[in-house]
Amino acid sequence: MNAAYFSANYRQARQRFVEAAVAAGMTVQTHAHPLPGAEGEALAMDVARGGGFDAPALLIVSSGCHGVEGYAGSAVQNAVLADAALLGAAQAAGVALLFIHALNPHGYSHDRRVTHEGVDLNRNWVDFTRPLPANPGYDALAPLLLPEHWPPGPEVQAGLMAYAQAHGPRALQQAISGGQYRHPQGLFYGGTAPTWSHLTLRRVLRQHGRGCRRLGWIDLHTGLGPSGHGERILAARPDPDTVQRARAWWGADGGSVTALHDGSSSSAELEGMMWQAAYDECPQAEFTGIALEYGTLPLEATVGALRADHWYAAHPEAPADGRAQARQAMRDAFYVATPAWQQQVLDQGLAAVRLGVAGLSGA
Repeated sequence: MNAAYFSANYRQARQRFVEAAVAAGMTVQTHAHPLPGAEGEALAMDVARGGGFDAPALLIVSSGCHGVEGYAGSAVQNAVLADAALLGAAQAAGVALLFIHALNPHGYSHDRRVTHEGVDLNRNWVDFTRPLPANPGYDALAPLLLPEHWPPGPEVQAGLMAYAQAHGPRALQQAISGGQYRHPQGLFYGGTAPTWSHLTLRRVLRQHGRGCRRLGWIDLHTGLGPSGHGERILAARPDPDTVQRARAWWGADGGSVTALHDGSSSSAELEGMMWQAAYDECPQAEFTGIALEYGTLPLEATVGALRADHWYAAHPEAPADGRAQARQAMRDAFYVATPAWQQQVLDQGLAAVRLGVAGLSGA
């Protein structure tokens, strides 16, 4: 059954999503990307809506913010679209559903985490008219994360371990993944201007989100935490009312909602997160959102795959076999293609959407 939802590549994922949305009776919009995909295929951010623009509540389910993470996110979207009971419950509750497929289609097609501009979309939501955030920890680590030669020698690993010993493992994670704006070829780069995906998503939110009074958002991610576990991470302003509401909604089944601001999440604190767009573009709505983050491999292996991916992107002269191995490592780091992991992803994704619908309906 899982095979009907999970796809082998972006092209297949897009086709399955559009077909599932049409079969569910939804209206589909296509926002064409300016570049072709890895196989020359057309790329797009596809949007499917179920429910009228006069619905009092809207739940967004989005995938592929980080490209290669779209394998899991797209599958969850397909599973929701195939769940007639869930769609019917949303309609009966007055909750419109908005599916945004492949926020970063270029990264998805190329099995990369970044956009075609080389930017981490979930670090790209800062005020570019002001001085960009500093990350001195990343500045210190940059020569070690992407050294001159690959694979790196033992002295590079020793340098990273020395930083962790001096500052602590959590500080190492924060320095690497929190977001940086000085190293364009580096990891977790937030850019110097809004990306295509950033601008396109703003248009989608303006069109679809300005008529609702209550707005929920589940953004689907992979790569952090225990394998197969879907951590529900607050993706909204951490004011007391919003935190309480998110934990009431997505904790109603006995689960929990973690947060970056209080250290309860497996994630570091991040700069320039995407959920901020909901407040900018839908200011009339009471907003509640989570990132559903599925674990894959241990953090060290995931960061290692990211480092190799960025190194080969910066060295087009490097051998093709190493580049192919780096691409496969990215897929392995963000998509565990086993039936057991896939079932965990689907079960937890469907549960999160059901809870979001119930929360928005006041049930």
